Amino acid sequence: MKPIRIVGASVLAALGAWLLLAVFRPPPPPAPPRAFTSSRECESCHQTVFAEWQTSWHAQAWIDPEVRTLSNDFANTDCIDCHAPRPVFETGVGKRVLPRETRRAEGVDCIACHLLPDDRIAGTIDAPAAACRPVATRDLANVELCAPCHNQHNTVDQWRASKYATPGPGYQDCLACHMPYRGGDPSKGRDHTMHGGHDMELVRRAVVLRATRVDGKATVEVENVGAGHNYPTDERSRASDLFWRPKGEETWRHLYRFRNPYRFEVDLPNTELASGATLKQTIDDPAAAGDIEVALFYKLSPYWKDPPHPDPEHEAFLVHRAELAP
Repeated sequence: MKPIRIVGASVLAALGAWLLLAVFRPPPPPAPPRAFTSSRECESCHQTVFAEWQTSWHAQAWIDPEVRTLSNDFANTDCIDCHAPRPVFETGVGKRVLPRETRRAEGVDCIACHLLPDDRIAGTIDAPAAACRPVATRDLANVELCAPCHNQHNTVDQWRASKYATPGPGYQDCLACHMPYRGGDPSKGRDHTMHGGHDMELVRRAVVLRATRVDGKATVEVENVGAGHNYPTDERSRASDLFWRPKGEETWRHLYRFRNPYRFEVDLPNTELASGATLKQTIDDPAAAGDIEVALFYKLSPYWKDPPHPDPEHEAFLVHRAELAP
């Protein structure tokens, strides 16, 4: 029979200390955030978001042929700031962005809106174990995040003056219309297609067109019912034209143009339609006494030049159309 060995007190103490360290040892410090150098590095984990962004005009901000034309191929260097910006959080929320020197073909990319100065990623949740270690950042939903670029032509100021900017049940910010929840479900995240002035469904929801007769005269109204800013807004190259013609005629007759002119067009007033406002026009023409049709057209650059094209159906998008009987 083998003798029983009794473990000494010092050995037991050492074993106990080791167990305490194993159980209560603090976790190792997290690895430093990964330095992201391209939005393509986001694709593997965020495939849906990345695919949406790729179809957006943010992604095309640098390569869009119309932008190239209007900026003289970016010889107008002021345009570079917003079409290939450094991260908004780097220059400061609400402050004018600065241009970056690299990856300009990626336009307004994931890094521009999400990269924090310490290389962490601004997100909607804290997830230190994720590859990009997102940090819940309230400013992602701040209108001031959009303002550095989208207030260059006063779009955000127009929103501030609208009913949608008033805190309460009717409050709607930029994200409500331009980055809605997928399927209206917050759990599915926001759509990164960045719906805007190129989305005709959104444009059509912004305004309504009405045609009536007042004291026997044809009267046309356009009301901004859905945009939280002027119609049209942002790019000064955009315009929306109101036309009419006697029923059966092919040639349209111009009635009114909505547009914010460039600074050098000193002889032209700003005729955009403010949020909630209504334009009313009477057609003072004997030819309007019979059956007529009226139509509202919307055009993107570079088709802004005056006078309006006599055949808008071949150069612009139809927004709304209405017929009016005698």
